Amino acid sequence: MEASRPTSADVSQYLGAFRRHWWIALVATGAGLSAGTVLSQTMPKVYESSTSVLVQSVDQDTNAQGGRTKGSVNLDTEAQLVGSGAVAVKAAALMRSAQSPLELARSVSVQVPANTTVLVITYRAGSPAEAQSGSHSFAEAYLRNREETARAQLDRQIRSLNLKVKQLTGALTGINTKLAAAAPGSSTASNLQSLRNNSQNQLNSLTGRLNELTTTMVGGGSIISDARVPERPTSPNTLLNVGTGGMIGLLLGLALAYLRERFDRRLVTATDVRDRGRVPVLAALDERSTPHFEDVVQPYGPGGRVFNRLRNEVLASLENGDQIIVVTGASRGSASTLVAANLAVALARTGSDVVLIGAHLPDSVVDVAPLARMLGVSAVPGLSDLLAGRVGLGRALQRTPRIPSLRVITTGGAATAAGLMQSQRLRDTLEALRRQSQYVVIEAPSTSSSADAQSLASLADAAILAVELRRARRPALLDATEQLQRVGTRLLGAVVLPRLAPMRPGAAMTTPAVTLPPPMTDVGEGPTQQITFAEREPAAVRQRPPGPDSNDATAVIDLSNAGTADGDEK
Repeated sequence: MEASRPTSADVSQYLGAFRRHWWIALVATGAGLSAGTVLSQTMPKVYESSTSVLVQSVDQDTNAQGGRTKGSVNLDTEAQLVGSGAVAVKAAALMRSAQSPLELARSVSVQVPANTTVLVITYRAGSPAEAQSGSHSFAEAYLRNREETARAQLDRQIRSLNLKVKQLTGALTGINTKLAAAAPGSSTASNLQSLRNNSQNQLNSLTGRLNELTTTMVGGGSIISDARVPERPTSPNTLLNVGTGGMIGLLLGLALAYLRERFDRRLVTATDVRDRGRVPVLAALDERSTPHFEDVVQPYGPGGRVFNRLRNEVLASLENGDQIIVVTGASRGSASTLVAANLAVALARTGSDVVLIGAHLPDSVVDVAPLARMLGVSAVPGLSDLLAGRVGLGRALQRTPRIPSLRVITTGGAATAAGLMQSQRLRDTLEALRRQSQYVVIEAPSTSSSADAQSLASLADAAILAVELRRARRPALLDATEQLQRVGTRLLGAVVLPRLAPMRPGAAMTTPAVTLPPPMTDVGEGPTQQITFAEREPAAVRQRPPGPDSNDATAVIDLSNAGTADGDEK
């Protein structure tokens, strides 16, 4: 069982790579099919025609010891004779071809069916008529050559017998002359009579053999199936070429897909995060369940259910005394903002006192708006103002209007806050929040864009990585996990999101006015003010006169100058 797990994982990875890069295999297969079709159209057509010849035994035929065919005829030898020069010369004469006999012989092939005395002579040519003529001509030339060879052998035997008959006839004539001159009854006559009988017997035997050979009909074989005009070419085989091209293209496409998967550093699916990044996936969002920057997800919507499950897994993974959770990203972007905000909301919906800290210091003040817009709070004052000493903790904490158990410290109005994430004031703030709340969720910048993520993680009890697919890369994910391990922060897992659309800086903020609660522990601060986000207001910070029913001043704050306004107010 243990040995089968890696194999199953490898097969799963290969199938996953094919699903992600199926178009490469499709294009390569299509290219292979097209190449096979083009090859079939451009290759010269070749026609084949075959003639079957029944080979008959003649007196000079002898089968070699251990020959492949049984009987007196060695068909392996005969098959070689079909392509010989003598047969090719005769075939060229019959075909009346301008090609040399050697070139014609290259177009001939001979097959010997098992346990038969049949030769199948096949001829290949560029036209059907030429193929038929060539096959028939070589079969006819082979039979003529075989017949001529047998006739020549027979003639040699007849000439040899005639010479022997002539010699015996002369010897017999001499014996008869001597026998006529010998005395009857003498021993000489008796010997001559015996010699004449022997010579006569030999002469009779040779004469009989000579008569046999003289009357022998020479036939080396016959055509039992003549060549026919082929109806279609045997080459190129369009179906075979197209199929082979498609198969080669498919194999090449699979190889290219594997190489692309092997050297592609992007993270495309949640499986990539788990297998290639070696980070457990706590939740995977899709286009339908991914939250937006305008608001947090509803508790019973698709995204809300995902974050509810994420909350349950996080709570089950936390150890006793763990309160601070840092959410950082594996790539530049606002993925950590969405995850941190919605995770804090999911925790607060259980009735727990939760504080969300926006520590993702922006490059521009315009980027501060999403966290405030999502939760319906003021963008300033925030964490940068708190760490800079412009406001106290009670002034920076803002209670969200729709979820009373959730308080937020936004990023703040300062465009830069270099070094503030390593300050003692931040440590003191987190210690104070440990005592005042049950859970603290920190929205940190990505590990690839700032060292603040590692600094914040060192102050947290657990960490969660927000991975934006098709933007985050495997080396960045591995580096993020390594950074968290170096500071000793336990990584709970990753939350996977699809690639997010860029934020629109000019998006209107439609959240209602939020009244900040009185300071909890700070002293020396002014009275509570009502801070309102206004749509499409001028760039300057303006002070409106108090209304008839209110003694408090209402300030309209423009984000581009929020830090200055807060400093003046202080």
